[in-house]
Amino acid sequence: MPVMNDRARSHVSVDDEQGRRLAAADIEVVDPSEVRASLSVESGHLPAGTRTRLVDAVLDTPEVSSCTHVQVALPLGETEILDRVRERCDTDDVRAAGATCLVEADLPRSTDAEPR
Repeated sequence: MPVMNDRARSHVSVDDEQGRRLAAADIEVVDPSEVRASLSVESGHLPAGTRTRLVDAVLDTPEVSSCTHVQVALPLGETEILDRVRERCDTDDVRAAGATCLVEADLPRSTDAEPR
């Protein structure tokens, strides 16, 4: 018998003026208090701030901003993404897993939602 997955999923992307995808994230709501986000960026030179815009877009989605905990998977070495997650969240744990960096973080309460 197939297992049904009723977790909410959404997708966020950052595109350039010509519509070319620069960065993207898949978001999965694990339960009402926790989400998982898998972030990726295109290879090559990207406009300044692309990675920061991606993190902001993910953290500002209703699915994520309504939760208290986020698990973020990002390419190992993407320090701009990691730095922005640390600016916007209380980082619990950061670890490498192959070519991926896994981040466990608590999201600020809605009254603290502004970047620090």
